[in-house]
Amino acid sequence: MSESSSHTPAGRPRIRRALLALLLLALALGVFFSMRPGSGQRKESSAPAFKPLVTAVKAQQRDVDIYLPALGTVTPLNTVTVQSRVDGQLMEVRFREGDMVAEGDVLAVIDPRPFQAQLEQAEGQMQRDKALLENAKLDLKRYAQLMPDDLIAKQQYDTQTALVRQYEGIVKSDQGAIEAAKLQLIYSRITAPISGKAGLRLVDAGNIVRASDQNGIVVLTQLQPISVIFPLPEDSIARVLEKMQGGAALKTEIYNREQTRLLATGKLTSLDNQIDPTTGTLRLKAELTNDDIRLFPNQFVNVRLLIDVVPGAVVVPAAGVRRGPQGAQSYVLRDDDTVDLRKVDTGESIRDEVIIRSGVQAGERVVVEGSERLRNGVQVEVKEADSPDSPQPQKK
Repeated sequence: MSESSSHTPAGRPRIRRALLALLLLALALGVFFSMRPGSGQRKESSAPAFKPLVTAVKAQQRDVDIYLPALGTVTPLNTVTVQSRVDGQLMEVRFREGDMVAEGDVLAVIDPRPFQAQLEQAEGQMQRDKALLENAKLDLKRYAQLMPDDLIAKQQYDTQTALVRQYEGIVKSDQGAIEAAKLQLIYSRITAPISGKAGLRLVDAGNIVRASDQNGIVVLTQLQPISVIFPLPEDSIARVLEKMQGGAALKTEIYNREQTRLLATGKLTSLDNQIDPTTGTLRLKAELTNDDIRLFPNQFVNVRLLIDVVPGAVVVPAAGVRRGPQGAQSYVLRDDDTVDLRKVDTGESIRDEVIIRSGVQAGERVVVEGSERLRNGVQVEVKEADSPDSPQPQKK
């Protein structure tokens, strides 16, 4: 069998010579290019360095109110279903739906004629029984004069005495019947038991109403003052109790559902007596004057309970604090507009602001917008948040 010449002893020198020639050619080309003018100089870019645009806000120092937030339900202090206490025909309805009524105002009138007739009948019965009583007393007086001379039997005198007492009891019973008839007559005029807002009318004039009716005539709801019931986590109860036991009247602010408008202010009045085991919360009640009647029963509201005041606290917008595996950090601007990434110790959050315990001083500028493009030491272009043409930081 024949073999290729490249594998023969005579072919190996030719392969070595070819490899050596290629190596020399590569070295020559390297020397040629290294000797070209400017080959050892680094070409610099003529374009200016990019500066990220950020928005910054100065850290403020001021007294900060600490609130406990909650979701609450407006609850009236009193709600009354006005019902008739007598049976009869409803003659008049004297309230308008939605009106504010005062305690004692006449709301409706039931036909009073049957009750007036009962009163007159009771008064006539009493007049008759009083005449019988007077006559029995005169006979008793005569018998008393005849007793010393034994002109009448003592039994007759005793019987007359008992008759007088009997008529006195009848007259007293008649007086009770008169008072009952007068009361029925009073009940024919249905009055407001509390001051409040009248709801929708539940019965129209001309209908027969009875004391046993369940629906009643109208529902009155007290709106001034009014209360809000809201739950707080059991971990917050100790702070509330400490303040209340110290005699503090804890201010309560009520906001609408979007937390954009203050509806009313009041104070905390009471706490429930047990924690709900399913939610781990305790119900609290605040009372509010509700002067402009912005709160209605069963309305859902946002509650803020003022629990403390931190004097001289350093605060920054919540957008100026980054939270990650290394904890809370903030980008702080130096005088040359370079950023310094600092670790900060944060306190309570107040809506869109955060209290800074350490890491940022009052007056220092904190980046609140554009931090996602930054790294420590980068120089930036700054727009102050309070300038008219600056983009405002978004509220979290």
